[in-house]
Amino acid sequence: MCNSDSAVMPDGRACRLEQTPAKAKKEKGEKHMKKKILALLLTAAMAAAMTACGGGSSDAETEAPAESSEQTGDDAEAPAEGEEADAEAEAPAGNGADFKIGLITDVGGVNDGSFNQSSWAGLQRAMDELGVEASYLESATDADYVPNIETFIDEECDLIICVGYMLADATRTAAEANPDVKFAIIDDATIELDNVSCLMFKQEQASYLVGYVAGLMTQTNNIGFVLGMANENMNLFGYGYCAGALDANPDVKIQQINANSFADPATGKSSANKCITDGADIIFHAAGATGQGVIEACSEADGVYAIGVDSDQAHLAPETIITSAMKRVDNAVFDSVQALINGTLEGGVHTYDLAAGGVDIAPTQDLLTDDVIKAVEEVKAKIISGEVTVPSTQAEFEAAHGDVYELD
Repeated sequence: MCNSDSAVMPDGRACRLEQTPAKAKKEKGEKHMKKKILALLLTAAMAAAMTACGGGSSDAETEAPAESSEQTGDDAEAPAEGEEADAEAEAPAGNGADFKIGLITDVGGVNDGSFNQSSWAGLQRAMDELGVEASYLESATDADYVPNIETFIDEECDLIICVGYMLADATRTAAEANPDVKFAIIDDATIELDNVSCLMFKQEQASYLVGYVAGLMTQTNNIGFVLGMANENMNLFGYGYCAGALDANPDVKIQQINANSFADPATGKSSANKCITDGADIIFHAAGATGQGVIEACSEADGVYAIGVDSDQAHLAPETIITSAMKRVDNAVFDSVQALINGTLEGGVHTYDLAAGGVDIAPTQDLLTDDVIKAVEEVKAKIISGEVTVPSTQAEFEAAHGDVYELD
């Protein structure tokens, strides 16, 4: 039995969590045939209406039942032919009722308070505003990636969204074998296929801003950084954070720890405690669910603050989290679904930066002084204008700050 607190079932299989009403299983052929029959009935009804009314419009308004797009199976009562015509005629442009979207989380799970949760929030918005049908599958381990993708392929999803670069190999294999299925993957730009949209973010820009905050706010000139996993993509968080902190405060010391996991709050807490023991009074995490342990450690220590990641995490610890480096994965997911509905979703790399609102510093600023807020807004404007360039490679970082970053 699955529930929202568990990613696996008692027998070890990945837990499937649906957010739409249960649907009776149908054969694929039956599904396509019903769509064709509905289209023919609609055409006939519209033609009859035009003949009878001479092309005029009726004053009567018929509202489609709220649950009509979800009714399937033998017990569902089919609406009359005229009702179908009215419902289709009144559907807004870009209506997503005919589109089915599946989202696959990384091992952090959908309630990680960070990356995966932000992705699901974007898809929930698409459900509310665009009317798409959507569900997600949680990956308890990397062994779940392939079967989760296959489940959504079997269910004929129009778009499968894979959250995180760790799903890249499984996504590439599935996309090559199913060229008619569209995929989107977050934080990976290595898949060069027409049916795969790679959603990338200038996370170094948001990290620079929170690093700038840390450099200005520290009372000990000693701050920390806990990374979920050291690699080319994740190191962008480190380059930005360290560059921002040093530009704001050249005397600051930056402790750096690679937790080597996105799903281990215990390691996150022990890593943060080490930084605290060694004098850090502000710690930034870019570690998914592992970061929950970082926040907990900071909350339990006197005079120590945390910086969140991916979403505005202030609500997790309002007296501890001074800001967050926001990566608007929710916007990217919503944009992808909207493009799918509009027929404009394309393969290739789609990059979200500070100027486009794809990354930012969190709007919650209750624990920041006015002087810090003003300074951050000024440097933010300089990044957008190009006056300040945030390093995005090891070479760029070392050219500006030397061999300070230790995790690359």
